[in-house]
Amino acid sequence: MTGVRDDFNGRKDRWFRDAAQRDRVRHIVHNHLADDARQEECRYLMRFWWHLAMPYQEVSYQELLAHLSADRMAALEALFDAIDGSPEAVDAWCVQQASRFADQHPDLDPETGDPA
Repeated sequence: MTGVRDDFNGRKDRWFRDAAQRDRVRHIVHNHLADDARQEECRYLMRFWWHLAMPYQEVSYQELLAHLSADRMAALEALFDAIDGSPEAVDAWCVQQASRFADQHPDLDPETGDPA
């Protein structure tokens, strides 16, 4: 079986249980991992945020390795392991990262991204 890292632009539609789970992961990337104070890193995390929802490759795994700090890359590595594991592991990843990294946008609704 090919893992996420080996087929980074592959069948992203199979990475998540459903669109709601994908959107929850995107919320964690946007609100908890991407920090505007770290602009270079934020740029690549936002490209990854788009990558999750688009049928094309917005960012490569190698670009993430090159531009993310160790803690952010470790969070994404844990996500890739969870995706390779199970939908329940992805759910657990969301909970873990939401508690590990501060919410950079607490004024946004976590489900819709709209102002709360």
